[in-house]
This record gives sequence, C-alpha cells and structure tokens, in this order.
Amino acid sequence: MRQIPEADRDAIRIAQDPKFPRWLEQITATGGCSHPVHLSGSTTTLDGTTGEILHHYDTRTEPGERLLVRCRNRRATVCPACSRLHAGDTFHLVRAGLLGGKNVPTTVRHRPRLFVTLTAPSFGPVHRAGELCRPRRDGGRCEHGRPLGCGAVHTPNVPVVGQPLCGDCYDYTAHVLWHAHASKLWDRFAIDVRRRLASSAGLVQSRFADHARLSFARVAEYQKRAAVHVHAVVRLDGPAGPDNNPPAWATTDLLTHAVRASARRVRVRTPHSPAVGELVLRWGEQVDTRRLNVDGDGPGDDAVAAYVAKYVTKGASETGAGLDHPLTTWADIAAAPVSTHVRTLMRACWRFGGLPEYEPLRLRPWTHTLGYRGHILTKSRAYSTTYAALRAERAHHMGQTDSTDAITERHWRYAGSGHTPGAALIVAGVADDLATNREITKSLAAEWGWLGAAPA
Repeated sequence: MRQIPEADRDAIRIAQDPKFPRWLEQITATGGCSHPVHLSGSTTTLDGTTGEILHHYDTRTEPGERLLVRCRNRRATVCPACSRLHAGDTFHLVRAGLLGGKNVPTTVRHRPRLFVTLTAPSFGPVHRAGELCRPRRDGGRCEHGRPLGCGAVHTPNVPVVGQPLCGDCYDYTAHVLWHAHASKLWDRFAIDVRRRLASSAGLVQSRFADHARLSFARVAEYQKRAAVHVHAVVRLDGPAGPDNNPPAWATTDLLTHAVRASARRVRVRTPHSPAVGELVLRWGEQVDTRRLNVDGDGPGDDAVAAYVAKYVTKGASETGAGLDHPLTTWADIAAAPVSTHVRTLMRACWRFGGLPEYEPLRLRPWTHTLGYRGHILTKSRAYSTTYAALRAERAHHMGQTDSTDAITERHWRYAGSGHTPGAALIVAGVADDLATNREITKSLAAEWGWLGAAPA
C-alpha cells in the first residue's frame, strides 16, 4: 500500500477538525499569507461614558486558541500574498505624490516633477547585453591577459550578463564600500540639489526652505552586475510642501539642471583604512532625468507608480544579487546559492566587516545584501501619505477601527508563526484562488473601465 506523504496526512487532519471552517476564514482574511504571525489574547471595547462592554473578542474560541495575522513581508520570494498588498500600498503612496489623493492636493500634478535614475559607477568591465559586449577592435587584453570584450552578443537574460570580464581586474573593494555609503550619497545629492536650486534663484542657501521644498520618493534596485541603482520621483513644492505651490522661479528646467549637476558633483569619502586607504565615491556617469508632464509628454504617472511598486517587492535573491536572509558565518557564504561574482562580493563584505575602521558600516550583518543597508523605498516627509496611514484607511474601510468615544483594552502575546506542512498546502490553494479572482476582477475592470492602473 502506498504511504500517504506527511504533508497530505497533515492536510487531512486539519480539514477534519470541527473548527476547520473558522480556520479557513482566518487564512482567507490574511490573503493566503505564507508565514502568518500567531497571536493569543483578547480585546475589549468599552463605552467611554458608561463603561458598558460594547465588544469582547478572545482567541480562546479560535482554532488552536490563536489568531493569524499577516506577516507583511514585502518580498515576493518570502510571501507573495503580503508582497502583493505591499506593492498596492506602494503604488498608491507614489501615485498620491504624483496626482494627489490620500490627503494630498491634486495640484501636485502641475508642479515641476522628474523621474530620475542614478546608477553606480563602473567597478570594472562586465558582460553586457547587446552590442556593448562586442570585443574591442584592437583586440585589447587586460593586465591579466584576458580580453577586454567577448565575441558574443548576449540577450538580456543569459546568466553571464553582469559578470566581470576579468574577476582580478574588478574592483570588489570599491563595489562593497559604495553600497555601504549609497544612502549617504543620496543624502548628499538631495542636499546639493537644494543648494543649487537656491543659488540659481539668487537665494541664500540656508533660506531655501523658506521659499520651496524638494519632495521625493526613491526605490533601490539591483542591476545585473549586482550594483544598486536608484529610481526616484522628485517634485518641487512650496515651503509648506504639497499644500502650496512653488515660487515662479521653480521650473522643471531648473530642477533638471540641478539634478544633473548634483549627480556629477557630490562625493562621499570612506573612512581611512590602513588596508584600503581612503576611497572617494560618486554616482555613475549614467544619469537619466525624465519629465513627468500632465500633457502626456513623458512617462505616465500611473506607469511610474506601478514601476516603483513592482521593484519594491523584489528581494536580493530574486534579482540574483544576494540573499533575503542574513549570513552568520564564513561557511554560509560558501554554501550560498549565488554566482561566483556575488559570492566574491559577499566575501569582501565579510573581510572588511572585520576591520575596526569599517565597524560602523555593519558590513557583516549586511553581507547578504552585498553591503547595502538602506531601505528599498524611502521618501521625504512631505512627499505624500505613509504606509501606516494606508493601513489605517484599509482597516477603517473593513470596519476594523473603534469608535472615537470608545475605550479599547488589548492584551496580546506572540504565540508563533508560519504553517505546518499540511496547512501550507491548503494555504497555497487559497492564495492561488484569491490571485485568480483578482485577475478576473482586473480583466473585467479593464474591459468596463472600472479601475485605474493599480497593480494586481
């Protein structure tokens, strides 16, 4: 007799439980979350005036005496269900800063706005897609005897794209230290843009905030060569942010000039190291600035918001440029399922992370992301709404918020996370059904013009 796999036996056990329908309701409420958090406890809502109990909830009546809530992980490789929700929130967060809504006035769409891409500098020649990877006419070779080009014309998705032509020539030290300082380089860039705008307008630089405000939302993305580059929506507002218009001198042309000049100018110096010296870090030569206009000349606002939302859910492992979990030992690096190029970057992180002068950079804890420790998405305070506000709005829409006249007492504790093997099988089916329903709804909405271009 064929033995039933353990996961199937576990799934049968769960389905036969008398509380299975309620458990399935919880799973559906989490959207099919792959790794939910288990909570136990209670919530009691009281009338603020009389003290009367308006509502009481206790997990002792739930399956396993637990309530399952979303893990809220943004990475699609970790939890597709929660990453899809995070992508939707990101879309609305970015879109509100482009078109208004979510307590942002619609006048922002008429402000000077750019979609900016800043890249990392070159750390050495790599295999590139298309004609850029053709060998040089003189057939030149590097000092290690390797050709400075290859004879193939690569398509974008072949594994060799992004890998160094010569690993000995590639500057792994600069690559890792550039990642460790990328967030500081962005901060210097934003400061310099403000200074250049002030100088162009004939203002004292320290008084720029009295006349205008630079608002932005940026997302980091790993390129094929495992180097981070930055996409950003940049907008000029009045001194109060989105609530008032910028001065007449604040034009798209002036903003474009300031962004390009600052990208070429800003520098960050690494801490001095006896082993490495002091490196001067900068942005790469490739700087792209695209106008976001309301007359259709340039990329559409919805398309830009969807583009940012798409990349915010990607983890390092999905792009092949690292892992989505920390590495704790040198042996972990050797066992990591990554390319030789990425493994060499990880080893450089680990080695430099052991030097006292680089200790503040925390290279070892961020070895799995190749030294980059910034948030995937960051925004200026006045750009638009926040993730917290979007979650609160969703909870209010679903009737999960309390009356302003009520007092709520909450007593909760963490009771675990994840699914058993059988539960994971059932949850995968629920998640697939929900995804299919979303696609059908999206298709009907597109056909009848019910919805905009928000991601599924």
